[in-house]
Amino acid sequence: MAAPTLATLPPDMFDTVLCVAAHPDDLEYGASAAVATWTDAGTKVHYLMLTRGEAGIDAMAPAETALLRSEEQVLAAREVGVDDVEFLDHPDGVLEYGVALRRDIARTIRRVRPDAVVVGAWEVEFMGGLNQADHRVAGMVTIDAVRDAGNRWVFTDLIDEGLQPHSPRWVLVAGHDSPTHGVALSPTALAAGVRSLEAHAGYLAALPWHPPPSELVPWLAEAGGPALGAEAATLFKVYDLQAPPGS
Repeated sequence: MAAPTLATLPPDMFDTVLCVAAHPDDLEYGASAAVATWTDAGTKVHYLMLTRGEAGIDAMAPAETALLRSEEQVLAAREVGVDDVEFLDHPDGVLEYGVALRRDIARTIRRVRPDAVVVGAWEVEFMGGLNQADHRVAGMVTIDAVRDAGNRWVFTDLIDEGLQPHSPRWVLVAGHDSPTHGVALSPTALAAGVRSLEAHAGYLAALPWHPPPSELVPWLAEAGGPALGAEAATLFKVYDLQAPPGS
């Protein structure tokens, strides 16, 4: 196996991680296997879904879809050791960057007080294709909310709610074209990642073109493995917000 080219994130590096996603199922395309690694090491992980994915199934009414996908996300999270799943109920498919959404995410950051925040890539081009609109908004608004959460003079109403400023040290971007670090995945963590995507059974049934999770998740993980000198890995672009300038 070739020498690793990226740094490995130790499984116990973080005490608390907040994972932010636009839709139920977004985290299950690789990131959830890393989550399984963290929770197995004792890390507390909280999921924040900005929508309930109600626009995701053409043949099903939005209210019914929202219920289905929310329930499936809770089940998916449990497969990787996460019991805290929060939904913000912003509109699926037309998620808008704005102050209200920044405030909502900053509120959760101040309440959960993570040392690391995980979010998806926000570039227009993504994994050889075009990134979905909600994914782009979710990434951009989350990185801004990370800074908002640490500034007591932004969203002062959160102080009135008893939520003091909090500044996460790390931002981890999943699916970035230029990763800097990765989490090496054990067979157990990889299997948990597969089960987490399989938990979205009702949603995946509406996507006849979708590869089986048992094939797709290992394929993604094995593609990332060589960068760490591992059999399988989840890769991230990592930002240390407390690093000295120029480091």
